Amino acid sequence: MSDTALLGLPGDNLDLYAVLDLFQKSKTIEEFEKSLNLEATGINNLDLDLDNKVDFIKVVTKQDKDDFTFVLQVAVTEKETQDVAVILVSKDEDKKITMQIVGDPDLYGKDFIVEPKTAATPAVTANPAYTGADPVTVSVPATTTVVVVETTPIVQYVYSPVYVPYYPPYHYGYYPPYFAAFTVMAVGIYHHNNYYHHGGYYGGHGGTVVIHNENNFNNYNNSRNTSNTVNHNKASGNYSRNNASTRPSAGTSASNRPSTGTSASTRQSGGAYASTRPSTSASASNKSSASTRPSSSSSASRSNYSSSSASRSTGSSRSSYGGGGGASRSYSGGGRRR
Repeated sequence: MSDTALLGLPGDNLDLYAVLDLFQKSKTIEEFEKSLNLEATGINNLDLDLDNKVDFIKVVTKQDKDDFTFVLQVAVTEKETQDVAVILVSKDEDKKITMQIVGDPDLYGKDFIVEPKTAATPAVTANPAYTGADPVTVSVPATTTVVVVETTPIVQYVYSPVYVPYYPPYHYGYYPPYFAAFTVMAVGIYHHNNYYHHGGYYGGHGGTVVIHNENNFNNYNNSRNTSNTVNHNKASGNYSRNNASTRPSAGTSASNRPSTGTSASTRQSGGAYASTRPSTSASASNKSSASTRPSSSSSASRSNYSSSSASRSTGSSRSSYGGGGGASRSYSGGGRRR
């Protein structure tokens, strides 16, 4: 499976390539958490509680000597927390640093892993017959090195003497002032907007990426958080039915829908209703009395209009929403009903 294919799972609304790219560029864990949850960043599009609003993602840090786990979590209810992904940063005995992000299997399926790409340095072979001004005198074998990881701001920070563990105080219903829950966008637009993050990373499903530090990952799994609500929604197909790909990107409210009737505010005074109604409405405008009766009979015209308008309004409501009770089902933003 390519890294561009949709999973058909809740994780489609949080691109882990973009998350890891943002993590590497952040100076502190607090900055990473804030940037991740800002609407302007455009990375967080996750909606696990299905309220059509983006969930706040908290970043919890765990450390065991030179091994770090940064756990991305969502408080789904007052009592349930769901882990979304975990970022593993480790330093081995040779002081080599590795970095990976692993998607939670409830949201991404099993073994969804992303890591920075490696770059191969081509071999250089000396040519004794070369007589130019800049000869190659020493042969150098090809090497493969990890790109960027050791020099990223966040890695330098967590391994520096000034590093202080960050403990976010946030919980369900209590979020930082900068976070304002915003509407989930269509998943197709979301992926299009974030695809440029994929260039420096590889992985996903079906690749050759494996966990570098199994001990670190296993320690995390011993305390992994799962939500019954998320598992129920997934098993019931609620995430598929309410997937962001079926929602308008900006929300189509009732005010933007074409009108099938004419409201009272558009009627003209003096009983001249027929002239302002659309020709598609079966109304009293088709009766000659509506346009030819003198103004003295306007009260009768209004009475006829009122009864026909009421019947038209009911029919219009049903046709607009595909069923009865249209007025009670109208809502703005193209969101889902809870």
